[in-house]
Amino acid sequence: MPAKKTTPFLTVFLLFLGLFRFDSFPGLEAATEKLGSIPGLYVFGDSLVDAGNNNHLAISISKANYPRNGVDFPGGKPTGRFCNGKNAADAIAEKFGLPLPPPYLSLRGLLKEKKREAAAVTGVNFASGGAGIFNGSDQTFRQSIPLSHQVNYWLSIHEEITTQLGPSEAQSHLSKSLFVVVIGSNDLFDYFGSFKLRQKSNPQQYTQSMADKLKGQLKRVHDTGARRFLVLGVGQIGCTPGRREKNSTIHECDQEANMWCSLYNEALVKMLQQLNEELQSSMSYTYFDNFKSVHDIISNPARYGFTDVTSACCGDGDLNAESPCLPLSKLCPDRTKYLFWDRYGHPTEAAARTIVNLMLTDDSQYSSPLTLTQLVSS
Repeated sequence: MPAKKTTPFLTVFLLFLGLFRFDSFPGLEAATEKLGSIPGLYVFGDSLVDAGNNNHLAISISKANYPRNGVDFPGGKPTGRFCNGKNAADAIAEKFGLPLPPPYLSLRGLLKEKKREAAAVTGVNFASGGAGIFNGSDQTFRQSIPLSHQVNYWLSIHEEITTQLGPSEAQSHLSKSLFVVVIGSNDLFDYFGSFKLRQKSNPQQYTQSMADKLKGQLKRVHDTGARRFLVLGVGQIGCTPGRREKNSTIHECDQEANMWCSLYNEALVKMLQQLNEELQSSMSYTYFDNFKSVHDIISNPARYGFTDVTSACCGDGDLNAESPCLPLSKLCPDRTKYLFWDRYGHPTEAAARTIVNLMLTDDSQYSSPLTLTQLVSS
């Protein structure tokens, strides 16, 4: 979940034999065998998929460029990912045999020209810890990069692709690439914490305005030639260790918070259907029900290889959730058995990979109107 309140396939497969069994997920083996190819992966979102953009923001405190983050990343060093290792965007890239999309802000500057040229065509990550669909306070303080600014950055990468490939080949490239959008949790956290926002609109009105605002940004990306979108719904943020820890007696999920997540996801599904109609089906998309995926993992952790789905792997105090993940925080001994990395609900690398595997199953209970496998094969 958001920060402020977010190897090749065979190697990954071998590493996760103990964690993940194909027979636990009917259809996954067949789905991965017929996985289509994509030439580029472009990522928009919050700390769930941030690859280190916030490292380059001078005054932001929404950063993860310190231990114990990155303890399982190659080299064992923090990269700015809110995770012990790789996040879901990285896992998707690896599934399709692409390089990990570098953070956009790491590509700026005269000395980065060659790196920027190479990354432009294989994929770039624009996500930012703490980012929201709305600009919010970040319009003033720039603690993170809100979605509208991320799309502005995409426009510059789009120019780079067009210059490199030429208009016709660039259009073909973009139509086959995958555009991933993982955002919304921070807007809900803002609503939880703002009496002023709750006075201005009720939860249904607010979540509808989130979906409407997102629609405008998706259209901007579509207008540049993007055609394949993977859009994730908001997960059960009421079940994060930090929310559970506040319920000090029984550590149950915050059902009100989860209700608001459901309201937003319902508005998001309807918006995507409407947008597809407006664009006369020139956009293909997968909506992934992250709420249900997290619910199912929490309800039956053993099936997915987890033993702890309530505590944070990194932190201190009750549920390891009384403080953020810091250099001197307690660290769980086996990160592959924990769903949550920190009090905010960022998934461990194992959890991120499990969720990506669910995206790739032929089971349509999580994905609509297409599974991710179908989307990239269309």
